[in-house]
Amino acid sequence: MTESALAPDFDAAIVYAIPLRTRFRGIMVREGMLIPGPNGWGEFCAFPEYDDREAAAWLATAVEQATVGWPEPVRDRVPVNCIVPAVGPERAREIVTASGCRTAKVKVADHPDSLSEDLDRVAAVREALGPDGAVRVDANAVWDVDTAVERIKQIDRAAGGLEYFEQPCRTIEELAAVRRRVDVRIAADESIRRAEDPLRVAVAGAADVAVLKCTPLGGVRRALQVAEAAGLPCIVSSALESSVGLAAQIALAGTLPELDFACGLDTLSLFTGDLVTDPLRPTNGYLEVPRHSPMPAPELLDRYRHPNPDRITWWHNRLTRVRALLPR
Repeated sequence: MTESALAPDFDAAIVYAIPLRTRFRGIMVREGMLIPGPNGWGEFCAFPEYDDREAAAWLATAVEQATVGWPEPVRDRVPVNCIVPAVGPERAREIVTASGCRTAKVKVADHPDSLSEDLDRVAAVREALGPDGAVRVDANAVWDVDTAVERIKQIDRAAGGLEYFEQPCRTIEELAAVRRRVDVRIAADESIRRAEDPLRVAVAGAADVAVLKCTPLGGVRRALQVAEAAGLPCIVSSALESSVGLAAQIALAGTLPELDFACGLDTLSLFTGDLVTDPLRPTNGYLEVPRHSPMPAPELLDRYRHPNPDRITWWHNRLTRVRALLPR
């Protein structure tokens, strides 16, 4: 088979826009591209603020998915956590109760004065889960070391004990400093996927848990290499993809040699729609591991095709630039 026969059809890429139910990472609409290839469809959805070089890893994930697919999994299903955005306590209880999950990931630090709201939210989540459920928290790297230490202790008390606290600070050095001063496990996310050497996280003593997202790491195979290099217990989390891209994340979770924690893969609950007729949603807290990329439905591609010509042009121009950065 020729090299061109194995390549995705970049010219046939489709730009989508799906509204979210709640503001997440500061956005209310998720944008991206679906790219067809000989093995199915891949999804390229690097957030707009990422530069072309960082976006190249996201495109490499889409290329892997659309051309060669993923390694054989070692498990048929993976446990997942529900996601509680920056909502009030009543809504937080509703999300947890309806999810069927025994683990909840709670967003905090949505704005500078959010502490009292954060405490109420995690307390409501603990009440909904009961004493045997697991509460984990994500601050998306917004605090300095002293603020992180103080707030982690407060949130841990309000939650009746945390499973771990994800990315309270930005740098590996800051995470290590926080970890030395708190009793709660620290999980690294951005510090792994945006570091040139993921092993630094483990060597620096910066984290107890590694959060992996194959989409920004360059694909399932690359993420497996990162997991081995980090040498830490791993959790797989979504990068807010549609079902097409989410399938790659679930494939990674299904392929990891060890999986001791529930994964952050119930992100379609944040979307108002999807691009496939059978979305990848959990049943009783578990997701089935896909063997191949799901097929988008033509009517859903039409429904969620981006309505703004300027944004469509922006995405296609970006794709052209980022393609030039991929290895030949």
